[in-house]
Amino acid sequence: MSESVTGRTIDNFEISHLPNRTITHNEKTYRFFSGTAYLGLPQNPSYHRLMLAAIGQYGTVFGSSRNGNLRLSIYEEAEAKLASSIGAEAALTVSSGMMAGQVVINWLRGQSVTFVYAPNAHPALWHEPVVKLPSMSFDEWTAQLSNQLQTLPIGPVAILTNSIEAVRSDYYDFSWVSELPDDRPIILVVDDSHGLGVLNQGRGIWPKISHKPNVRLVGTASLAKAMGMPGGVIFGDTDTLTNLRRTAFFGACSPMPPANLAAYLQADALYAEGYERLQQNILLAEKLLLPTGLFRHATGYPVFFTEQDDLYAYLLDHDILVYSFAYPTANDRANTRIVISAFHTAEDIQELAERVGGFKLLK
Repeated sequence: MSESVTGRTIDNFEISHLPNRTITHNEKTYRFFSGTAYLGLPQNPSYHRLMLAAIGQYGTVFGSSRNGNLRLSIYEEAEAKLASSIGAEAALTVSSGMMAGQVVINWLRGQSVTFVYAPNAHPALWHEPVVKLPSMSFDEWTAQLSNQLQTLPIGPVAILTNSIEAVRSDYYDFSWVSELPDDRPIILVVDDSHGLGVLNQGRGIWPKISHKPNVRLVGTASLAKAMGMPGGVIFGDTDTLTNLRRTAFFGACSPMPPANLAAYLQADALYAEGYERLQQNILLAEKLLLPTGLFRHATGYPVFFTEQDDLYAYLLDHDILVYSFAYPTANDRANTRIVISAFHTAEDIQELAERVGGFKLLK
């Protein structure tokens, strides 16, 4: 299968092993700078050993509803730790980040809310198959948000946004939350899939968002990125999460594998080690890549975005595979970015920088 990227038709890379700092394709080795395993947990042998022990106790999957009459205590134990790790009152795990968003959206539909979307809000937060998102910058959107809310029908409003522009590597300023109007109930839903485990010492965006009496904060996130687990999580106050758990949508969905949560409870040192290694790698990449002037980059974040889409083909010719494909739909423009992970070595990043420097000289 092939697709066009910036005018060049290439074969998609299909491999039969987990991507690590390198991948092998057609008997050729490439350095790998893509994916979202920011802390490198899926590639970490020590984490594998925790998983093997946990599978011995919990098996590979729990084939039951979380609301059934037989329950595994590991879910509540892990959810309490997840909530405490970011400073939230409560947490609820589900089978994926997409499911986390849709559990919340399904519940909001029953609250007769008016949906207000931020630019580039993730499809996990969409209340319909196709949602028209604002065609403006995040800062422009926040500047007119309060006025927009005044024009909406009386009743509760749900504001839905990502925590960060992960594709183009831009931070979002959430100071606007404190300026939201006080005269109506507001539910602020923030997808922190690309911030959890990475931003603010791993706590994600939650501690950075102001709280107002009339604004109910709900966070959602994929755990399959920095956290290295196949699942999703919802953060919020206890009443909200109790209401979510009572919905048929939640009760009918399969839970995430309990073994992953058991491993998570034992992996504090591995998460801390992965976080520190990631920070060191980001600092090195910033030092070597940013002087080229090719990248848009949020300081301290592991993504380096470029408008120079032909960098992808150049690096591929030099045995380096970076992110470059249409997202979130096949009809969207392909974007090119370099993703740094905790599993990279200093030598990997230095080799990448040398190749990027060679590309720069051709410009």
